[in-house]
Amino acid sequence: MKLAFPICAALLTISLASAQTPAPIVVQAAPAVAAAPVAPPKPTVDSAAAMKAILGMKAANEEILKKQAAALQQLDELQKAVEQLRIYSKRG
Repeated sequence: MKLAFPICAALLTISLASAQTPAPIVVQAAPAVAAAPVAPPKPTVDSAAAMKAILGMKAANEEILKKQAAALQQLDELQKAVEQLRIYSKRG
């Protein structure tokens, strides 16, 4: 009877220890494949056509910037007018 408790405790410890250690997973490496050298792609667009498209985009961007500058100027003037109205409304 005195030996029953230590034997049960030892069996429980061994079963818990084996349950906590998972079996190792072995993953095989992929075979090495030699990559063939890839030639750089040849340009399909003519350089003159690309330059013409870039200049067109530059002109369009300049127009947009001019419109934005004009809108910003109008907003600044509007903000100044609002500030003056606030000042005059506080006085009166």
